[in-house]
Amino acid sequence: MTSLAQRTSGLVQRRTEAIRSAAADKEKESGGEEEEARRGEDDDDDKGDSKETRLTLMEEVLLLGLKDREGYTSFWNDCISSGLRGCMLVELALRGRLQLEACGVRRKSLLSRKVICKSDAPTGDVLLDEALKHIKETQPPETVQSWIELLSGETWNPLKLHYQLRNVRERLAKNLVEKGVLTTEKQNFLLFDMTTHPLTNSSIKQRLVKKVQDSVLEKWVNDPHRMDKRVLALILLAHSSDVLENAFAPLQDDQYDLGMKRVHTLLELEPEKESAKPNANELMWAVVAAFTK
Repeated sequence: MTSLAQRTSGLVQRRTEAIRSAAADKEKESGGEEEEARRGEDDDDDKGDSKETRLTLMEEVLLLGLKDREGYTSFWNDCISSGLRGCMLVELALRGRLQLEACGVRRKSLLSRKVICKSDAPTGDVLLDEALKHIKETQPPETVQSWIELLSGETWNPLKLHYQLRNVRERLAKNLVEKGVLTTEKQNFLLFDMTTHPLTNSSIKQRLVKKVQDSVLEKWVNDPHRMDKRVLALILLAHSSDVLENAFAPLQDDQYDLGMKRVHTLLELEPEKESAKPNANELMWAVVAAFTK
């Protein structure tokens, strides 16, 4: 009896150990699969970065406005300064840092709603983080229109001049130099010397121009809410910054006419209606409304 009991207990122990080892192996396998999946995602990210240098909306708009050889924007463009500030607000909204306050029962208009800081997590971009800090620390909150003016320095209130983001074009150009898109040179303009940033990596600008062209030609979907939000924002903000024309200049006449016709259909959209549709980015449409009012 004693030997039978010992055999039985030994058998139970072996079974228990087998079950435990099987469970451990299964955990290892699942853990390995998860780790492999993570590695795969990281590899995908690395591949994406290597294929295409990632640019912010501000950098893309500035790149469209820069003359390739001369390395500066048109002296007659007085829209790009405020346009770049609008780009910052939209970039922060697309990254989940900003949103508009709730519209309320009376449904306030986009331009009367205040900009709220949704997250103050750093973006890794100095200009964006500087703008985000101003918005987070300002009480009571300001509207989109007010922030575009404050960040541009277009205010009559001397107490709010500290909100102005200075040398934005130069700082964005330096970012593009660091990313290998532009280079830095000095040009003499008879009365003064000016730092310029000629294009050094034409393939990146060509991809950017092609992305804009394709969005209204080959990849036209005839519905702004089926378009990529970032591409839609780029088209609308590039137009507000008076640089969109540069992306269509190389096209044949028939393609140019078709592309501009479709751009005008986007510009004729009513921001209030579009912002009320599902999955719309309200702050992006508020910025559009600020430039088209």
